[in-house]
Amino acid sequence: MEFLLERTYKAGLPTNGSWSLNGKHVCYTIELPWLNNEPNISCIEEGTYLLNRCYSTKFGWHFILKDVRNRKFILIHPANNALKELRGCIAPVTELLRPGIGNHSEDAMKHLCLLAFPALKRGEKVYLTISSAN
Repeated sequence: MEFLLERTYKAGLPTNGSWSLNGKHVCYTIELPWLNNEPNISCIEEGTYLLNRCYSTKFGWHFILKDVRNRKFILIHPANNALKELRGCIAPVTELLRPGIGNHSEDAMKHLCLLAFPALKRGEKVYLTISSAN
């Protein structure tokens, strides 16, 4: 299974994106601005990443991206404000309100889990490819 995240960059502003599976829209995303992959202040580099599921009391079920160059613990987890709630991670949202701001992130996260967890439980690999829509 391979998800696609197409980002829209705007200089100096947080990054919004559109997440899809097999050409069908799944949700939107919010992230930090692109600041040369600097830890804690930038979104991660474009590329293809292996996803694993994980659980925490803070986020519930979510995902971790494997082998992100020069970065650790990059998660896909619920958040509605990129600048206040993210440090390099990706947050799914159901609606984009403005750059880096969305809503109903927990609903979008549950939807992603429903799509990916069955494949992961079957032992299939799940990937996320991040590219530019600009």
